[in-house]
This record gives sequence, C-alpha cells and structure tokens, in this order.
Amino acid sequence: MSIDILADLRAAVLDGEPAEVKQMAQRALAAGLAPLAIVQEGLTAGIREVGEEFQKGKYFLPDLVRGAHSMEAGLEVLEPLLAGNGEARASLGTVILGTVHGDLHSIGKNIVGALLRASGFEVEDLGVNVPTQVFVEKVRESGAGFLGLSALLTTTVHQQEAVITALEDGGLRDRVRVLLGGAPIDKAWADRVGADGYAPDAARAVRVAKELASAS
Repeated sequence: MSIDILADLRAAVLDGEPAEVKQMAQRALAAGLAPLAIVQEGLTAGIREVGEEFQKGKYFLPDLVRGAHSMEAGLEVLEPLLAGNGEARASLGTVILGTVHGDLHSIGKNIVGALLRASGFEVEDLGVNVPTQVFVEKVRESGAGFLGLSALLTTTVHQQEAVITALEDGGLRDRVRVLLGGAPIDKAWADRVGADGYAPDAARAVRVAKELASAS
C-alpha cells in the first residue's frame, strides 16, 4: 500500500496537480510513512521525472511550472513535520538566487529554486531586480556556497558580470560558486565573465550545481 501511495504521489507531481499532491502527502502520512521518506521517494522523485521529461523535449515550460508548484504544495504539508520530528534532508549546500538589477523576470528563477530545493539544496531567493551590492552583502553575511544569477533581457546580462566583478573587488569571489542562467546566456558568456557554471534550463541547473557541490 505504501508503495502505491508514493507512486501515486510521484504521478501527481508529474501531472502537475498541486491539490492532489497535497492530498496524497496527507494520505501517506496517515498510512504511517515517515515525512522524510515521502519527500525523498515521492516529491523529489516526482520532480526529478518532470526535469527528465523536460530535457527529453516531452515537457515544456508550463509543465515545469506546474510540477514545481505541485512539489511545493507537498512540501507545505511535510516540511513542518520534518523539523518537528527532528528529521532533516541532507543539504548539498546553500544557494543564493536572484534576478539581476533591471530585470523583473521570475518564472525561470522560481523553477530553478524549486528544483534545487527538491534536490537537497537550501535556497535563499532574493527576488527580482536585485542590486549588485545586495548580492555581494548576502554572500558576505550568509557564507553560502553558491550564487545563482538570472538575466532574461539582453539589456541586463551585463549585470551578471557586474556582480562577479563586485565579488572580486570585495575579496569574496573565492568563497562562492557563481552560476548563470537566462535566455540570452550561453557558455561562452559564462566563461568570458568568469562564472563557475552555466545552464540553459532548470533541470540542467540542478545537475551543474550537484557537480560543483560534489567537486568541492
């Protein structure tokens, strides 16, 4: 029965059904399953399948959005219980995430954040239109190992370079791995400005972050 519940939960995440995911998470708890197991074998497994379908070209941006929202609906039920039971998912590190100054786009950033959380990262999302100095101060204060900079406009991509330069000027560059993303971004740009990683979509952003985490 427990296997069936988790399979149904994964399917609900894959189908992008937040209300059903929340209901299935509650059913799994009622069946006596541990909250951590429900997160790992239900929600995380489901959102991983969403990312895989996206990479295969079978899912598109709206499917990623629905999957992320569904996974978050399940986490709303389970995360308070994880803390209360003393359970904790092993953290792969903390990621500071934000859209650079002058850019108000958030959907891609939000999906990346959701997938990173589901994959075991802690995420601090600074939102959109984030000034360069705010990124720098947050790196200084938090000690986070990763910084994700999103830019969706060709007129704002230079802000990613500005953040990296400010980190260097502040003596903080060696403390953090900088990851770049956004529609106008490619590997050549990431290499040119001295970033540690680049990903063209949310699923690959998680893969790059995991690779960097394992190498550190």
